[in-house]
Amino acid sequence: MAGDRNALAAFYPAMRGAFAQTPQGPITDPNEEPDFWAGLHARGLLSINPKILQMSTPQAGVTVLTLRVEMTMRDGTARQDVFVSGAQVWVEQGGSWFIYRSKRTDLLPRPTIRLPEPARPNPQLYPEPSEGPRDLEAAMAAAHADHKRVLVVFGANWCYDCHVLDAAFRSKTILPLVTANYHVVHINVGDGSENNDLARRCEVQPDRLPSLAVLDGDGRLVTSQKNGEFDNAVKIGMGDVTGFLERWKPGAK
Repeated sequence: MAGDRNALAAFYPAMRGAFAQTPQGPITDPNEEPDFWAGLHARGLLSINPKILQMSTPQAGVTVLTLRVEMTMRDGTARQDVFVSGAQVWVEQGGSWFIYRSKRTDLLPRPTIRLPEPARPNPQLYPEPSEGPRDLEAAMAAAHADHKRVLVVFGANWCYDCHVLDAAFRSKTILPLVTANYHVVHINVGDGSENNDLARRCEVQPDRLPSLAVLDGDGRLVTSQKNGEFDNAVKIGMGDVTGFLERWKPGAK
């Protein structure tokens, strides 16, 4: 709130391998995140409400957080509700905790109507990245047998928008459309460096999550989201998701 850059910078040590994944791409400069968060004060930050959507401890001394940081900003004489979503990997060193890796969106407007959000994100929604090729092959075999198509969803467990899209797929409105026409495969891209070969095959951008591709039972690419069309859940509605699924289901013209 105070824009104290030095206090914020203390959370981001210049450790080898540390980086931030920002909307502009991966950045290894440890000044990037302190500058962003400290700069909110000058941009009119009035309130901040960080929500921890998911927390895991993959090993001792490491904590992974999935976050949604809701804020109110002053825009001239008006107030604007915005948010940032992303994830942080905290590492303990010498009794203190530091942010070793992070990923975030830029400031996004907070809408009053959005896709349904999961009551609690599923920490196992995206299996281990190494399982991606095998899961995709199994889905294509099933689609070949029953003449459905394969809906390939690239994402990661830290990606909150990925959980929101999955909640839409499981909603009463969309679930019948999904189950009647698709075998869904979740491909975990990790921090953006995993399963890049599958991303290239499906012609999606692994840094624009979630990102969708549709394959037929023979593995031919039917369509893909080349520009991250669904990578911001607040910009799409149920009609966008339904429209995509209807357009690319088997037999659609």
